[in-house]
Amino acid sequence: MKEYAPEQIRNLAVIGHQESGKTIMSEALLFAAGAISRIGRIEDGNTTMDASPEEIERKISIQSGVAFCEYADKKINIVDTPGYEDFVGEVLCALDVVESALVLVRADAGVEVGTEKVWEFLEQRKLPAFLVVNRMDKEHADFDKSVNMAREAFGNKIRAFQLPIGMGESFKGIVDLVSNKAHEFSTDGKGTAKEIPIPDDLKDRADTLRKELMETAAESDEARMEKYLETETLSDEEFAAGLAAGVAGGDVYPVYCTAALLNIGSKLLLDGIASMSPSPARRVKETQEEGTTVEANASGPAAAYIFKNTTDSHVGDMMYLRVFSGSLTAGGEIYNSSKDTSERLGQLYAVQGKNREDAARLIAGDIGAVVKLKATKVRDTLCDKNKRVVFKPTEVPKPSIFSAITSAAKGDEDKIGMGLHRLEDEDPAFEMITNSETKETLISGQGELHLDVIVGRLKKRFGVDVLLSKPRIPYKETIKKASEAQGKHKKQSGGRGQYGDVWLKLEPLPRGGQFEFVDAIVGGVVPGKFIPAVEKGIVAAMDKGALAGYPVVDVKATLYDGSFHSVDSSEQAFKMAGSIAFKKAMEGAAPVLLEPIINVQVKVPEDYMGDVMGDLSGRRGKIQGMNPEGKFNLINCQVPLAELYRYSTHLRSMTQGRGSHSREFSHYEEVPHDVAQKIIEESQKDDEK
Repeated sequence: MKEYAPEQIRNLAVIGHQESGKTIMSEALLFAAGAISRIGRIEDGNTTMDASPEEIERKISIQSGVAFCEYADKKINIVDTPGYEDFVGEVLCALDVVESALVLVRADAGVEVGTEKVWEFLEQRKLPAFLVVNRMDKEHADFDKSVNMAREAFGNKIRAFQLPIGMGESFKGIVDLVSNKAHEFSTDGKGTAKEIPIPDDLKDRADTLRKELMETAAESDEARMEKYLETETLSDEEFAAGLAAGVAGGDVYPVYCTAALLNIGSKLLLDGIASMSPSPARRVKETQEEGTTVEANASGPAAAYIFKNTTDSHVGDMMYLRVFSGSLTAGGEIYNSSKDTSERLGQLYAVQGKNREDAARLIAGDIGAVVKLKATKVRDTLCDKNKRVVFKPTEVPKPSIFSAITSAAKGDEDKIGMGLHRLEDEDPAFEMITNSETKETLISGQGELHLDVIVGRLKKRFGVDVLLSKPRIPYKETIKKASEAQGKHKKQSGGRGQYGDVWLKLEPLPRGGQFEFVDAIVGGVVPGKFIPAVEKGIVAAMDKGALAGYPVVDVKATLYDGSFHSVDSSEQAFKMAGSIAFKKAMEGAAPVLLEPIINVQVKVPEDYMGDVMGDLSGRRGKIQGMNPEGKFNLINCQVPLAELYRYSTHLRSMTQGRGSHSREFSHYEEVPHDVAQKIIEESQKDDEK
């Protein structure tokens, strides 16, 4: 295919709330440019972007889809992203490889939770954006309401570039304020349009809004501003250039109206993207080295970033990448600076959803894919070994939901482990850990749907069935007072006997003190060669406490007396004696249960503060403080881990999807007596089974 210079390339992500029409909008843009022969349908499972079996089955986007079109002498790369919050990692990785975004809003719903969240991502990255009020053909569609909601939520930079002619079933055309022309569309999905006079009922409003846009265009340049103040007008070229500068600089966010499923307005939107979205040549990419950036120089040293990975049954792992500098050539050597290893590039591709075209090379600014990389993973940097650079890896939210995972059939454990590692490599928002204390394998992600998809992939791709369950809580036991006890191990059954006798004193250590052993033997009543065995016996006994069988921590054990037999004493006998003494002393030392306490930060709008704080208190949470953050409040609290199972799902439900939380381990704390009794009773029941 034709090779494009960075100045001729446009990269944009299609983002928004779930079911706002992102995938069909992507289809309509590709069709309008002639890249595909028809617009696919979600219901039929034949869209360009949602190509995986799980997406076709569930009828939602789960991964970002990549495709391109050639239009107006430009190559436009489109990255269609999922709308469900569970797959936010895909959205964030996509936004780190584009220069602009289409933010889709449902005309019949306006700004929704997902709209607010993706807009926050845009602001963090200072990305230009086009706001697209989609589904204008639906009942209750209201363009003005959607624009006003956007302006209220995101500020006065939101400016209508179009006006709809009719709404709902009567939506049939668009007044384009930039060209000052009206278009009437067919409803057969072909996107056929004819120019018509601007309707009388819209003319005055169109004139007013166009004048406001001209003022906005003039403000982007001093010379244009001077001319506008003198003449109160700009030429068509000056008007277009001024708007393009405003969009690229983030000074104005244009609003378009469409009905993607009917292919109404997609070509006008494509015109706007081609003329006003910034090229890669106008932006730089930050690296991990402070203050260092990479420019889109096609003749510079190679530098690319991996943002997506899929597994293809024919070619294996396919890594999607964005070239930020230089060029990549199929079969050439490249250096993975994230892994400090060299790679040989396999075949390069220009990607069209599930289809692909061979590419001899990919140059700065372009997006494509490569196969047969051995060590490279998502969020890695590939570069010229002599010009080493490492891009900042995309930051994804920490997991908010955890489940224990076990095999449904014996013998599949190795296959499950291998499958989970592969999926972890592909999805940076998914994690697998082995809890050394509970001996469980845990999987974690962004929500229940996320984990459900992971389980589905394990079954389809690796042929294993698994069960998810509530993770066990890694309780611990400790003591509250000092206690002393004797441990004597004496056995005589013919031949050499066994004899070990020790006296221990147990004392509590401060929380986090773990274990301390003190040798206070005087006069050799316990020979020095047996003392390490006593300590080993104590440590072994600490694995299972006296209350509920949980590990014992924060204990000081002092060996201060004992006796031995010159023939029958041995290391094994003193190890047993140490274990017996510890267990006896533990019983008299007021043992208690400890539970992990988690630092939780909840981000929630003011309207839900009372409900969320009340819920946290009901979970035995202790509020540590509150801080405002824009339209949200941050609640900092400490909550027992036992009270946080599926909390992310509950929080979303309680706040209509607007609340989110992060968590990290803080410390261990004594379990309240009534709660501890229930845990002990459950443990005793388990032991009886």
